[in-house]
Amino acid sequence: PPVMFLVTNSTQVPFFFILMGIPGFEVFHTWISIPFCCLYIVSIMGNTTILAVIRTEPSLHEPMYLFLSMLALTDLGLTLTTLPTVMGLLWFGASEISFEACFAQFFFLHGFSFMESSVLLAMSFDRYVAICCPLHYVSILTNRVVSRIGVAIICRCVLAVLPPLFLLKRLPFCGSHHLSHSYCLHQDMIHLVCADTTGNNWYGFVLALVIITLDPLLIVFSYALILRSVLRISSQVERLQAFNNCLSHILAVLVLFVPMVGLSMTHRFAKHAPPIVHVIMANIYLLAPPVMNPIIYSIKTKQIRRGIFHLFRHRQLQ
Repeated sequence: PPVMFLVTNSTQVPFFFILMGIPGFEVFHTWISIPFCCLYIVSIMGNTTILAVIRTEPSLHEPMYLFLSMLALTDLGLTLTTLPTVMGLLWFGASEISFEACFAQFFFLHGFSFMESSVLLAMSFDRYVAICCPLHYVSILTNRVVSRIGVAIICRCVLAVLPPLFLLKRLPFCGSHHLSHSYCLHQDMIHLVCADTTGNNWYGFVLALVIITLDPLLIVFSYALILRSVLRISSQVERLQAFNNCLSHILAVLVLFVPMVGLSMTHRFAKHAPPIVHVIMANIYLLAPPVMNPIIYSIKTKQIRRGIFHLFRHRQLQ
């Protein structure tokens, strides 16, 4: 018999949620695990390499690369948050996850996702100062200011994720306990609640407005100011160099926000689409930034490429 959630007037005693792999392709989970495993390896190796390069190269202890290290840490956290349930499900068929473990994954998953957006916003401010106020760059973005921005990002994300977590956790779950992904997403878990979710829906709307809408708008605004400043440069070579300095960050922004908007639109306007559509969109949203960001910055940033070369050369000499 299916395990249900025991609900009383004062307490609820949930047992576990059931995670879903790739719907309709359950017999191929072992084969599907191969590309997933490769993507996780690329993400972990790429982001740890970025962190090791920035840590070992004194010339990279600058605001731009300190923000990049924050981005790599965030991507690493996002990868390690989903890896246990995704690979456990694909390799061993471990589809059960306890109530508390699911909410813990919920917290870290959405926390690191919001943190990624916040770090990219901070990086756009770094690019704005570097291009529009180059003479004041060192005095504005000191190590102390960068560390304060980092602390503010953590506080912002924790304060953003905790309210929906507590709002959701106090509600009764009854009937089906089958999730539609191989990890715990808020927009997925909210459908299993058998109570009024108006408060959760309004908070989710405000959060989406602040994070998904405000952050990209501020990034676009910063690049509008950068573009205005760059177009005033008379030398075409210097103009192209300024654009090239921003290219890696622009690509990282697109890699995050395009899948994020796509996933939000799918959940809101394509509720009756085949389950495989929702699963593919969610996996792209969670795996694309951690996999692509190290590749983008390794290819497009000469200092990072040089640092990687020095790092591996030093390891070979040892």
